[in-house]
Amino acid sequence: MGATWTKPRIKCALEERGMTLTGLAELKGINPSVMRNVWKRPAASAEKALSEYLGVPAAELFPDRYPRRRSHILSAENEALIAREKARRAADKRDAA
Repeated sequence: MGATWTKPRIKCALEERGMTLTGLAELKGINPSVMRNVWKRPAASAEKALSEYLGVPAAELFPDRYPRRRSHILSAENEALIAREKARRAADKRDAA
C-alpha cells in the first residue's frame, strides 16, 4: 500500500486520466450527485466506480468505510419485535373502542 488516498489525490488521479467525477458518473450510469457526495457519505456504486476506474480497491480509497458493517437496527429479530409491538397496539385500540 502506497500513500494514503485523499480526496485531492483521487481527483488528481482522475484528472490525469482525463476524467471527472461527473464524467465517470455518466460513464457508469450513476447519478452525478451521488458521485459528488461520495466524500460525505458512503455510496457503494460511486465507490465501486472509482475503485474500478483507478484500479485501486475501494477499501484502500475509503479505508474508514471498510469493512462494511451491517446495521442491526432492522435485523430479523428487531423486525419481529416491531411486528409484535404493532399487533399489541392494534389490539389495544380495538379494546379501547
